[in-house]
Amino acid sequence: MSRIVAEYLLETPAPPEEVAAMMAGEQSSGTFIRVAGETDELRARAAAEVLSVEEQEPQSQPSLHSAYLERKGIGGPYRRARVRIAFPPGNIGKNLPTLAATVSGNLYDIGEITGLKLEALAIPADYRSRYALPAKGIAGTRDSCGVHGRPIFGTIIKPNVGMRSDDIASLVDRLCAAGVDFIKDDEVCANPDIAPLAERVPAVMAVIRKWRDRTGRQVMMAFNITDEVDAMRRHADLVAAEGGSCVMASLNWCGLSGMEALRAHTPLAVHAHRNGFGAMSRHPALGIGFQPYHALYRLAGIDHMHVHGIGGKFVDTAEEVTVATRACLAPLSEGGPDDRVMPAFSSGQWAGTLPATLEAAQGPDLMFMCGGGILAHPDGPEAGVASLREAYDVLQSGQTLDQGMQAHPNLAAAQRFFGGR
Repeated sequence: MSRIVAEYLLETPAPPEEVAAMMAGEQSSGTFIRVAGETDELRARAAAEVLSVEEQEPQSQPSLHSAYLERKGIGGPYRRARVRIAFPPGNIGKNLPTLAATVSGNLYDIGEITGLKLEALAIPADYRSRYALPAKGIAGTRDSCGVHGRPIFGTIIKPNVGMRSDDIASLVDRLCAAGVDFIKDDEVCANPDIAPLAERVPAVMAVIRKWRDRTGRQVMMAFNITDEVDAMRRHADLVAAEGGSCVMASLNWCGLSGMEALRAHTPLAVHAHRNGFGAMSRHPALGIGFQPYHALYRLAGIDHMHVHGIGGKFVDTAEEVTVATRACLAPLSEGGPDDRVMPAFSSGQWAGTLPATLEAAQGPDLMFMCGGGILAHPDGPEAGVASLREAYDVLQSGQTLDQGMQAHPNLAAAQRFFGGR
């Protein structure tokens, strides 16, 4: 079987080749010194291998403090290198938490390290085959929504907490009337006392079924079922029993095992929300980048993945959003199955951010979610949804949004209202 390859940015005052070897040993068959039972045969079979060490520009100051280096009286310069290490899958088996522990785990705590970021993770096709595929993915999501050949235009329930179930159902009613394709709960609204899922799901799904019967269109609603595992299973069953097609969960707080358990239990689309990811990713010399992060959760069988938005209210650069988007839209393993997932754009999105979004995705396979961009449109949610469709039609005709505004009043109103913000 081929090997799992992890790529890191390493910072250390020690020779990077020595620290890379230490990393490989720590996360496979060895420790800081050879021990009893660590035979040559065992090392050949189970040891991780350093594939490459490419040194970068050194730093004069450490990114992170190390009491170990302080005790040893070791200072800079702090050398940086890109390190690639191959891990034998046989050490791990089909075990997603242990895969994560292997490629991350104690590496961040090694005394000689003053900076470490996991930046890439290559999963071989034969190992990928052990894990779940998306239940819906891109094609199945499009079929569930009845939307083909253009982005899926969606929104988020706002206010995100405080509304009662009947208030939420009334808002969903208006959004369905406006022609939205997709609606999601906010990440902080899961099972609140004021609008519990046992009450909220039937109320909302009654509205969605009403519009399905009236128009033939079924809006996809991502109910936030984030909870402990047994509760998530019950919540997913309720959504399915009411005719729903999607559930949402906060990845970082449910964890890899929780998401695997949810995927194994339900055929519904799993909308993966990455809230909290910034704590893992924002420091340039610490944590985990988007590609390895999303690779782990794709092995759990998610269908949609949040990538934030271009020109939105969060910290991501356009390049970072683009990289995340294209990672979602590529097979996880070379030669593996079509396991692409739908990138979900959100945060400060409106018709004017659609051109950059389409360029990032290199096509229309995306969810484009506008909270304020729909709900705060000066002419109402109906005009907000229309502004998105008008923007897409204008771009498909080869015009810029500025060129198309005169013939598209909803787009023009959105530009006047949101354009200067």
